[in-house]
Amino acid sequence: MEDDKDGENGERARAPMVWALAVREVAQGPPFAELIVEVGPDLYPELVEAALDSGFTLAAGEPPDTSAVVEVDDGRVKRLALVGGRQNWEPDTRVETSPAWLSAAEDRGAAEGRGAAVVILVPPDTWPPGLIELGPVGLDVFAQRLEQERRAGHVLHGTASVQVGGFHS
Repeated sequence: MEDDKDGENGERARAPMVWALAVREVAQGPPFAELIVEVGPDLYPELVEAALDSGFTLAAGEPPDTSAVVEVDDGRVKRLALVGGRQNWEPDTRVETSPAWLSAAEDRGAAEGRGAAVVILVPPDTWPPGLIELGPVGLDVFAQRLEQERRAGHVLHGTASVQVGGFHS
């Protein structure tokens, strides 16, 4: 993973990140799209500052609307734009969107090609190493760590708009 700092227009050229997409079912209403992001300890304070400037809050209660934008193109998440697009965070690996995730994002949005997702920012080392290889046990470990970090006040969340198509790296 790379640890590049600001490029042109405040872009993070492949910052070290773990990104995950989920579709969360709820008791009432349609499911919603989630994007969970973790960055390394060197970039975490900067990400938190940008997220707070964009309207994110501590993860308690309903996530607030923010100025953040999740840009999706060519079947994958391209970037998370914060602070009115002045800071762009890009995954260092391809983050594929699923039809279910896109559908859940569209259900929360107003216009075609634009939707919404809940973005959850977790502190470094929340993801267990080798999560994918751990299978269901790894997901349980992650869920426990996420809840611990949330209770400790270390997790931020907010609702970001999702824009699909027309972006170029």
